[in-house]
Amino acid sequence: MRLVDFSVKNYQFTIIIFIMIMAIGVSSLLNMPKAEDPALKATFNSIVVVYPGTSPADMEKLIVDPIEDKMSEISDIKKVISTADEGVAQIRLEFVHSIDSEEKYNEVVRELNAIRSKLPSDIYSMDVLRFTPEGVNIIQCAVMSETAQYKDLEKEAERLKDNLLKVKSIKTAEIWAFPKQQITISVNLDKMAQFRIPLNRVLGSIQSENANIPAGNIEIGSRKFSVKTSGSYENIEEIKNTIVSSSGTTVTYLRDVADVKFDYEEETYLGRLNGKRAVFVTATMKDGSNIFTTGDQIRPIIDDFAKSLPADMRFEQSFDQVKSVSHRLFGLARDFGIAILLVLITLIPLGIRPAIIVMISIPLSLAMGLTMLDLAGFGINQLSVVGLVIALGLLVDDSIVVVENIARFLRTGMPRQQAAIEATKQISLAVLGCTATLIFAFLPLCFLPESAGDFIRSLPMAVIMTIIASLFVSLTIVPFLASLLMPREEHGENIVLRLMKKGIEGSYRKVLHKALEYPKTALLIALLIFGGSLALIPVVGTSVFPRSEKPQFLINIETPLGTTLQETNQAARFVENELLKHKIVKNFATNVGKSNPRIYYNTLPIGGTLSNYSQLFVQLQDHVEVPEREQFIDKLRATFDSYAGAKIRVIQFEQGAPFEAPLAVRIMGENLDSLRIISAKVEKVFKETKGTIYVNNPLSAQNVDLRVNINKDKAGMLGIPTADIDRTIRMGIAGVNLGIYKEKDGEEMNLNVSLPRNERPSMDVFSKVFVTNQMGTLVPLNQLATVGFETSPNRINHYDRERYSTVSAFIKSGFLTPEVTKEAVEKLKQVKLPKGYEIKMAGEVERSAETFGGLGTIIIITIFGIIAILILEFKTFKSTLIVLSVIPLGLIGAILILLFTGNSLSFTAIVGIIALAGIEVKNSILLVDYTNYLRKENGLSIDEAIEEAGETRFIPIVLTTMTAIGGMIPLIMEHSPLYSPLALVIVGGLISSLILTRIVTPVMYKLLPPSLK
Repeated sequence: MRLVDFSVKNYQFTIIIFIMIMAIGVSSLLNMPKAEDPALKATFNSIVVVYPGTSPADMEKLIVDPIEDKMSEISDIKKVISTADEGVAQIRLEFVHSIDSEEKYNEVVRELNAIRSKLPSDIYSMDVLRFTPEGVNIIQCAVMSETAQYKDLEKEAERLKDNLLKVKSIKTAEIWAFPKQQITISVNLDKMAQFRIPLNRVLGSIQSENANIPAGNIEIGSRKFSVKTSGSYENIEEIKNTIVSSSGTTVTYLRDVADVKFDYEEETYLGRLNGKRAVFVTATMKDGSNIFTTGDQIRPIIDDFAKSLPADMRFEQSFDQVKSVSHRLFGLARDFGIAILLVLITLIPLGIRPAIIVMISIPLSLAMGLTMLDLAGFGINQLSVVGLVIALGLLVDDSIVVVENIARFLRTGMPRQQAAIEATKQISLAVLGCTATLIFAFLPLCFLPESAGDFIRSLPMAVIMTIIASLFVSLTIVPFLASLLMPREEHGENIVLRLMKKGIEGSYRKVLHKALEYPKTALLIALLIFGGSLALIPVVGTSVFPRSEKPQFLINIETPLGTTLQETNQAARFVENELLKHKIVKNFATNVGKSNPRIYYNTLPIGGTLSNYSQLFVQLQDHVEVPEREQFIDKLRATFDSYAGAKIRVIQFEQGAPFEAPLAVRIMGENLDSLRIISAKVEKVFKETKGTIYVNNPLSAQNVDLRVNINKDKAGMLGIPTADIDRTIRMGIAGVNLGIYKEKDGEEMNLNVSLPRNERPSMDVFSKVFVTNQMGTLVPLNQLATVGFETSPNRINHYDRERYSTVSAFIKSGFLTPEVTKEAVEKLKQVKLPKGYEIKMAGEVERSAETFGGLGTIIIITIFGIIAILILEFKTFKSTLIVLSVIPLGLIGAILILLFTGNSLSFTAIVGIIALAGIEVKNSILLVDYTNYLRKENGLSIDEAIEEAGETRFIPIVLTTMTAIGGMIPLIMEHSPLYSPLALVIVGGLISSLILTRIVTPVMYKLLPPSLK
């Protein structure tokens, strides 16, 4: 191989090249984007429409149906999921994964603007949200005070927000949990009747006076001037002095018939940190930014802000993703250091000098791998670091094999340079084949579809890039260093190597000899062990993505429909008091009426506000490990289950794509009453299924509404349009926004017209409401309409424009989702459905189909790709079959170790099995290749060649296996639900493979001896 000759004989050039590679690698490490999780593609947008006081049925008719009709014109939509709640509608559009997310977002905004005129004019807000990875907040802070007014808290929070936005890598900053200021115009209907002023005239006067209409430009000589007209309101006195009526002799001002003042909107969202009243400030980071650099830039801003607050306010940063990422990545860096130490220990049998040569290959391979990873557009995150740790145990394999072969050549008396060149040439084809199979084992993982592929891709890419680098290093710098540093023949073998060889002669040789004597029996025993391990898979169980290992979780509180915000707040206070008792709790952010701002990549906040909903974001102390967190959560669940009047649910963060709950079904059908009946049956099934908790059936309760039935004939006779009656009622209850008032400092607030009332409207509002006719005469509402109670749906869901309901459940600790799902599905088959209705599985079943849907093709590509490489190398099907026979042997250890450690066969564990296949095949190639070499070059018989190859290749195979295991141990010690199963599978598989393959491969070789040409 000319590359080996060139690198050894032109060592000056080789040295310069590798110094350059190290420098570029260090530069890449320092400048690569750093984040906690891989960047996921944003494939869905959410349209949130807030229309206070509107029932779900009206939200469906007025908002959801028109928007769905318009959005259906957009191409590449995968599914549309809509929800109509009380006063809030959410339409979520999910696109196929191949789309340009920016282009689709703009298209959604265009289509929404096109239909805006067909929607109700008094909609409070309509937003299009993009749940992009960079939409996750990297900080959440709280400005706290029990005495300061909300406007003062808002002012200080606004100051922090403006300073954060000055940092270039900050994308957005927002303020949460405060009522906005507004101008409240309380209209006195008695005075309006006295002055004979109809309501429409007052509303029209306010709107016309607040209009800002540009007059245009005029030219005077050579100059052009802009003409400014009266414009909108500039202060509250102008609003009070609005002329609402004029009779020629008298002028009636707004102040004569209404009370005008600064006020707050109705409180719909309360925020607290550790039980203290707070306004939250959050910030997100731009895509591709370095989170550590961003953290360094915002830290002084936060510190200065905290020092400058008034005496009655306090500041605390409750959530800091920079610290979380730092803790995670530095923890993995520590694991990396431990792995290097363990790999060093495994190299002792090689001797000091050979070990130094192999150790030098580690930083060189990593530097080259990081450079290629950077050029491929990947950054540093927990998955790519795990990939590098996995690669650490594999990248020395090639170097170990080359160094061990060079040492063997030196023991024959060959000069160092010649031994380095000849030994490397002799083993180079086997090393190339081994590396190719290993790369091919990981390569298909790079092409996993959709979000699962986006999430996992940086791991196999990190392994592949580093392994390619290690191949290059083993064929260039390693033979060059060996030609200078390897001990000559007279130094002999070190004591550790001699002891290992003695062990081989004493045990392995006898077992191998016996197996070759009875090859069929040995193979049958191996097959029985393999069959037994496959039978254990149902016991081990399967799952998709595991729970997050972060010491964080959510507590969701739901009170009965129609519950006031104050009553929901009492339930939140109960949870707060419980959390304050435990030192394990670091802090908690309480959100009453709304979800916590987004702080996890696959958790999406609910749109709008709900008076019967509250959410707490709880963070535990940094040192808390997964088992301790699980115990604490189980304890909280037991405590909260006894609370009457609210459903309090402790929800853990999950990895992977977002979904409603692990166990969930969609019941498709048109009639809401039928959906409610079927949902009740499914709810009962779920509650009777062992292992379920938090069974949720949104249709189990119904809204109780007040229906105003207008006598249209009577209203027409009195000259009162129905719209005026509706508007007057809305004014008395919710108020009507007539425009925007802008202060000199740029702050905007609504102009809200309402009837005089207490802070919160009650039933007596209907007896106090009077409607004015065209003559300005007051007519009592109770003469025009009657008020009665009626039930209505509390929520209406659409899936691809078809009505459906959802019933969901979470899974108790100690139970596997697939097992619980299997039992529930069997019971659901007994539920009889009317014609036109069907039950579709959602939750983890749906996510499994999307995640594992691409795995079948990937596994086929992996198997046939490896077979193709082996055929190219060995040129015979028999040699290929012998090499592939090791794969089932690795599965034995993989399944057993999952069983003993209590882990399930998860998505990451399956990734580990795919990677394990490549590692096993790599070791088997070395054995089969050398056996063929001994038969062909040395003329040994089949049995002699098998035994000689088994003993000679045993040492390098043991060493490479030990280094791979050494690299995995720190990942296992992390107790991470995400990547510890992956490491466990590889370690278990390598152990069983090391023990069984050394017997089975020679036996297979004897039973199927390949022909040598």
